[in-house]
Order: sequence, then structure tokens, then C-alpha cells
Amino acid sequence: MITKKKTNWFRMLFEWNGSVLPQLLPRLFILFSYSVLVVYFRDDLLSYDIHINPAIFTLFGIALALFLGFRNTVSYDRFWEGRKLWGALLNDTRSLARQAHTLVEGDNYDKERTDFIHLLTALVHALKHQLRETEADSDLKRLLLKSDHDRIKTAVFKPIIILKELGLWVNKAKLSGRIDSITQTSFDVNLNKLSDIIGGCERIASTPIPYTYSVLLHRTVYIYCFLLPFGFVESTVWITPLVIVFIAYTFVALEAIADELENPFGIQPNDLALEAMSEMIENTLAEIDNKKIETIPRPKSYYII
Repeated sequence: MITKKKTNWFRMLFEWNGSVLPQLLPRLFILFSYSVLVVYFRDDLLSYDIHINPAIFTLFGIALALFLGFRNTVSYDRFWEGRKLWGALLNDTRSLARQAHTLVEGDNYDKERTDFIHLLTALVHALKHQLRETEADSDLKRLLLKSDHDRIKTAVFKPIIILKELGLWVNKAKLSGRIDSITQTSFDVNLNKLSDIIGGCERIASTPIPYTYSVLLHRTVYIYCFLLPFGFVESTVWITPLVIVFIAYTFVALEAIADELENPFGIQPNDLALEAMSEMIENTLAEIDNKKIETIPRPKSYYII
């Protein structure tokens, strides 16, 4: 995810990193070339009365802009909900780590507390990998005991299995007399919150915006853009390609941004920085556990820049 301070107005005109313009350039070039051809053959087109009243594009453009605005609002709602879920994940894992250190009795229980913290950290990384459909084994291997790793690595829903292990840890503490029933209930409340967070993330990842809705918008945007030259060729002549590309950039870019934000858990520049957030959670839990976990080097594209 890219988060930059806004530069001055002139430099922002040429901003490249984080913009959708690079992926749009081939499409805009095709539209520019198409507009040049329309202008080149304008005399023939006008002789056959093949042109469109620009007023039609004004009315249709307003409707299309509202349609695109609604589409972007839906996509941004998904993005923001994903961010809130990961914010809640940070808060709830911190609460559980604090409870393990302050509510579980016994001075010689440090190793068990550390195992609990590692399980929490492994759950965060496992959720990240599940949402991105990547392999979680490297993170699980460095965080979990071999017995836990061998048991979890074959699971399909690894975060849920780790959540079960956390519940078993709390139950073991209760059976050994280190916590009472009220404290166990307090742990269970936060574990249930983690379950809700995992389910919320899975809902976003597995329920995209209906495909037919995206197809309708995509077709409408491109049909509109490819009809535009016939409305401007008579009045703007050779300025037409520039005008068309500028208008098309606005509409096509809005559609591209909506597509990018629809799944906030990917690795595109404007998706959530799950890698950075996972490592931040790992380090804050390690600090609660009175330990320092060295941050693992990651590709620059994974971080908040």
C-alpha cells in the first residue's frame, strides 16, 4: 500500500508510483489512435452525416459518472471494512497477549506465555496468507513448536485451527488452576472476537461484487469512450484525440480504481499493507512478551511507503 504526503500541485500532475495510469496507457493509446482515424476521415463521415450531437454525451456522461461513483463507493466500503477488521485484529491480539501476562498466575510460566504469543502471531500471518492465497509454511515454521507446526501445516483453514489451539491453551490454564472461570470467560470473549474478524475477512475475500455488474459498467464505459469522437469531430477537429483521451482517462481510471479496491487484501500498490501490518502486530506482541523479534526483510512493494 502506498501512502504518500501530497506534494505540490505541479508535481502531482506527473505522479507515477501508485497511479493507475501505467496500466491504462495501452488502452488510452488505442483510443487516441482510433480518434485520429475518425478525425482523418471526418470529411467522409460528415458527408454521410455520421456524427452525434454532443449534448447526448453530456446527459449520458452525467449518468455514467453517477454510476461509476456508486461503484467506487461500494469498492471503498470493502477496502475500509477490511482495514477496520485488521485494526480490530491488532487490538484484540494485544488484549489477549496482555491477559496472558497479567491474568495467568505463576512466575514460572514464561515459556507457556511465549508459546501463546507465538500462536497469536502465527494466526495473524496465517490469516494474511489465506487472504492472499499464498503459502504460510515459512512463517508458521519459525513461530510454532514443531508439534504445533506439523499439526497445523496441513489444515485448510489455518487461522481457525490456530484459534482452536489458543482455546486449548486457555482451557489448560484453567484446568491447572492458573485462571478462574471468570478469567477464562474474558479470554473466550476476545477469542470470539478473533473468530469474527477472520470470518469478516473471509466474507470480503470470497464475495466479490457481482460479475454481471462489473461487465455492465465495463461495457458502458468503453462504448461511451469509443463513441465520443463522433460527437466532437465536427467542432474540435484535430484537438479531438486529446479531448477524448482526457475524458476517457477519467472514466476508465475510475473503473480501474474500483476494480483495484474491490479486493483490499491483494498485493497491488493501493491494497492494504498486510505484510507491514502483520509485522507490526508481531513486534508489538513480542514487546508485550518482553522480547525483541527482529523484523524480517521484505520486498519494498509489500510495505507502506
